[in-house]
Order: sequence, then structure tokens, then C-alpha cells
Amino acid sequence: MENIDYHFIAIGGIGQSALANILLKEGKKVSGSDISKSKYIDKLEALGAKIYIGHREENIQGSPVVVVSSAIKEDNPELKKAKELGLKVIHRSDLLKIISDNYPCFIGFCGTHGKTTTSGMCAYLLSKSGKKPCYAIGGIIPELNTNGECEDKNTKYFVAELDESDGTVVKYSPKITLINNLEADHLDFYKNGLADILKTFKEFILKLDNSSKIIINTDNDGNCELIKQNDQYNGFVSYAINDENAVYKAKNIAYNGLGSSFEVFRDNKLLGKIELSIPGEHNIYNALGVCASLIEAGLDFNDFAKYFTTFSGMGRRFQKSAEFNNIKIIDDYAHHPSEIMATLKAAKSYKEGRIVAIFQPHRYSRFLGFYNEFKQALKSADITFILDVYAASEKPIEGKTPKDFANEQTQAGLKCEYISGTIKEAAEKIYDKLEQNDLVLTFGAGDITKMGGELNGLYLHKK
Repeated sequence: MENIDYHFIAIGGIGQSALANILLKEGKKVSGSDISKSKYIDKLEALGAKIYIGHREENIQGSPVVVVSSAIKEDNPELKKAKELGLKVIHRSDLLKIISDNYPCFIGFCGTHGKTTTSGMCAYLLSKSGKKPCYAIGGIIPELNTNGECEDKNTKYFVAELDESDGTVVKYSPKITLINNLEADHLDFYKNGLADILKTFKEFILKLDNSSKIIINTDNDGNCELIKQNDQYNGFVSYAINDENAVYKAKNIAYNGLGSSFEVFRDNKLLGKIELSIPGEHNIYNALGVCASLIEAGLDFNDFAKYFTTFSGMGRRFQKSAEFNNIKIIDDYAHHPSEIMATLKAAKSYKEGRIVAIFQPHRYSRFLGFYNEFKQALKSADITFILDVYAASEKPIEGKTPKDFANEQTQAGLKCEYISGTIKEAAEKIYDKLEQNDLVLTFGAGDITKMGGELNGLYLHKK
């Protein structure tokens, strides 16, 4: 029987697969299971992982450390077997900490929005500039075609997205931390909204090493409150567009279609110019924060700045999913009102035609907790189609429904329609309502990502 170092339950998940990839590159023996094959699993198998399709107790071979995510239930047969055998069972956040502790310069990315884009951007820039980083990201970096990698196990740099949604962010101790923004979210876990999130980050800050630095956006109210509540911590390094007192500033901003450019100043001294090929003011904040993080980690601006323009964004972040009949479908993971508002603002900045939003609410708790905020966020779309809630393992909660949402928006003079059914069924109902030159934005963290493919399939069928 082959001795396995780590066994991942649901190894095909975006977080699990990134960690498994790193362990394989570090020379560890890895096995895992999942309910179906995927491109992530194919890659791991090519690297030598033993992967089983289906969850069964016999998948546990030898005495591995068993790695689970928050999605794994207590009745999972592999988890039950591991406990019967007395094997060590750890959460993927614990494994991420174990891995990150092996690298001298751990750069962590956290906050309510932008974690995947900023961490992916940072990993990309380090890779392109020859620093051979290791990284675990919550999305695919298109140019590198991966969500996790260890380019050199002896590298100085480790980059990771740190999840605050379940409070596990407190486990980590990065050398450099980027906090892009903080506001109320994950209301199923943070019952008191932002106040509870700030408590979690205070605990995170108290555990940091004295030499650590937190790169923080001081144009964000939640971040400013965090600084105020933690005035004993002297490692804050500010960045901003509007805050004149910020250490790092973006000035002379120019927008050009789907991109932008700006000059970076540190302590009012010009470092140089950054050009982006991804849209929106929020991506200027993302790039400025990453720039500040890399400089504070010891890199020179000229080591990495020229590579910003070749970064095309992250998978499911303003990513084109289909184009037909002069209609462009853009898929975006945005599932919080602020994210939707930022993406619509970016779309409006370069598109003069009709902006069509297709919104699939993610979790009942988030839909109801931000009901009015979602109404406000979607106002700038020319027409909105709202789909059924994607439960994401939550049980339904009594209250307002997507149909109520559409009725209230219509009564307020906005074009909004509730579309019921599966993504395939919804696509069939929406297809004939689209017009040439529409820019269609699909919003949500669920299976809404399939919408572009479904609409394109209908076009090909009816062509």
C-alpha cells in the first residue's frame, strides 16, 4: 500500500486543488476524491495525485492527514472513516497556514471584495518578473492557467487569498497583508455585520509579528474604522486615490475603453506609470494596492510595473463568456451589492449601448440581508433579469423573493423581470429579449456562470 501524505476530500474545489497542487510540487504524496471529474482534477492527476470519483470510506489509504473544507458534512463517509482510524483531520485553512509558514515572505490578501483579483495579480506579477513564487488563489489566473502553483519550492515569496467569510483569517500571520476594503457581508456568519467583521480583523492584527505590514485602502470607511480601533498597531501603510495623506497615491488617472492608466506616488514622490487592460476604478485600487504590497515586500517598482498591462483579470471577473450577433456576454462573480455596482460602473464607462444585467442571488441570507442594497446597485442597468436564489447549501428563509424584487423595481419605474427555472430554462426565456449591441452582464457566485454558454448555444441552434 502506497503511503499517502495528504488526502483531500472534495479535491476538485478551487481552494482544495490549489493546495494539493502546491504539495505535489513540494514533493508530497497526495490523494483525494470528488463527485466528478474536472480540469482541476485532470491537472492534479497529471502531477501524480491519486484521485477517486465518488466519496467512499475505502478511498482512505494508509495514514494520511485528511484535509476538509467547510462544505464537508460530518456524515461524509471518508471523514467518518478518518475519525474511526484516528487520523489527523485538518481544515484547508490549517493546511494553508502550514504551507505559508515555510516561506520567508508571505503576502496575504483579505477584505470583503477584490481578494481573488489582487492575489492573482500579485502572483502573476511575481511570476512574470522571475521571482518564481508559490501561490494559492481562489480563481484561475488566465495567463498562467492555474489557481495554485509552486514555481520553486525554495522561493522567498508565497501569495495567498485569505478568507474572512468563516473567521479563519485569524489563523494566518503574513509578512505583508493587503486589506482592500471592509464592509458588511457573510451575514450567515457575521450576525452583526461590519461590527463582527472588525472584531475578527482586530484578532487577526493582534497575532501579527511586529515586523509585519498591513497595506490598507484609506478611501474605504470600513478600513478607516479598523485603523481607528487598532491605533496601537503601527504597521499600517495606506494607499488611496482620494485620501491626500495616503502613503501610496494613484494620480493622473485616465480611462481608455476597457483599460486605464495612472501614476503611482509614494510619499509624494513619483515612482512611475501603470497601464491596465482591465476596466473600472475598482481595478485601479486593486493595482495600486498590489503595487504597494510588492514594494513593501522589497521589490523595485521597475521589477514588475510593466507587466500590469498584460494581466487580463481573473476567471469570472468581467470575463467574456460568449459573443454572438453583436451581443457580448460578460460573466462576473459579483454577488455583493458593492461588487455589482462597481462592475456596472465599469461597464457604463466604455459601453454606450444597452447594459443588460442577469442577476442570480447567492444565498438567502445575503439576498435578504442586502435586499434594498441590491435594488440600488442594479438601478444603473438598462434592464435587469433576476433569477431564483442559488441556495449554496442554505435552507430557504421566509421573506422577500426575487419575484417581489422585480415587482418593486418595476413599480419604481425600472425595467426588471423575474425569470424562474434552471439556468437553461432561464436562458431560453431571456434569449429573445436580447438586442444587437447589448452588453450582457451575468452576476452571481452560483451556476449563473453557465448562462453565456447556454445563450450562445441557443444562437447556434437558431442560426
